[in-house]
Amino acid sequence: MSDAQKYEPRMKTRYRADVRSKLKEQFGYTNDMQIPALDKVVINMGVGEAVADSKKLKSAMDALTLISGQKPVATQAKKSIAGFKIRDGMNIGCKVTLRKDRMFEFIDRLVTIALPRVKDFRGLNGKSFDGRGNYAMGLKEHIVFPEINYDTIDQIWGMDIIVCTTARTNDEAKALLKELDFPFRN
Repeated sequence: MSDAQKYEPRMKTRYRADVRSKLKEQFGYTNDMQIPALDKVVINMGVGEAVADSKKLKSAMDALTLISGQKPVATQAKKSIAGFKIRDGMNIGCKVTLRKDRMFEFIDRLVTIALPRVKDFRGLNGKSFDGRGNYAMGLKEHIVFPEINYDTIDQIWGMDIIVCTTARTNDEAKALLKELDFPFRN
């Protein structure tokens, strides 16, 4: 085996070793396939300024590439809005979907490095679940990630982060994310 095949993200190792057994015991699952797991992470940046200046979208896409380690896709407007000078099909944002090892790496960096660097951080809202085990959160500044060099950025972008799990209920998903050290408010 090569070195690339041996490497496994720290969060993934922890999930397999500790988290699965704790969740199985807590919810009384009879089958290992019932245990909730992380499915994917979707990161979205809305860049409204791209209407006037297309370089803003390129800057946001470059930042998202650094943060996620994967090339984002541009998102288009679904309909025209005259008040915002947006036409149907115009590029107004970017998004990236992370799965498998990249997803675990991103969540590890989010929980251990980025969230503690957020100004006036008091914990994540525990009510931001959608009823099917998916969690959504927003960050106002992309500069909390260590990959972003503060001196080279021209503008600060916000982003939405959606963590999709295989959990069937909000309680199962919240227990999974708590075990993965997501800092929820009490």
